[in-house]
Amino acid sequence: MTTIADFKVTNNRGEEIDLAEKKGQVLLVVNTASKCGFTPQYDGLEELYQKYKDQGFEVLGFPCNQFGGQEPGNADEIEEFCKINFGVTFPLMEKVDVNGPDASPLFDWMKSEKKGLMGSTSIKWNFTKFLIDRDGNVVKRYGSTDKPAGITRDIEKLL
Repeated sequence: MTTIADFKVTNNRGEEIDLAEKKGQVLLVVNTASKCGFTPQYDGLEELYQKYKDQGFEVLGFPCNQFGGQEPGNADEIEEFCKINFGVTFPLMEKVDVNGPDASPLFDWMKSEKKGLMGSTSIKWNFTKFLIDRDGNVVKRYGSTDKPAGITRDIEKLL
């Protein structure tokens, strides 16, 4: 059985992260963008991270430029934008594709585990969120319009 622990990703500094190291934590994996109508969700994601990080919760942000070219910057520009405008301290990863032939294997797996509206496997827009339990399983998928504060109860159940 595949879990998030079977994947490696690269952070925005070019360092490989073995997600097996995250086993035992509750994770919220999000495809993000800096120039999107949903970009203010960075505030809510940071609030969740600050509120629950000491209980074994982490947000992993994956910038993505596939939707309207809304994440055009490089890793340094994205990190600076997130810190200055939203005080983001949760980990940011390298920019990835979430759909198509070059999609991140992690996102392909999460999409297959929890399909979207009407059984769709593709991600429709920025700020799609996947909640991962302590065993590394995808528990729930949230769309772009689902605000981070609305995920609180689901996170608390897993902590």
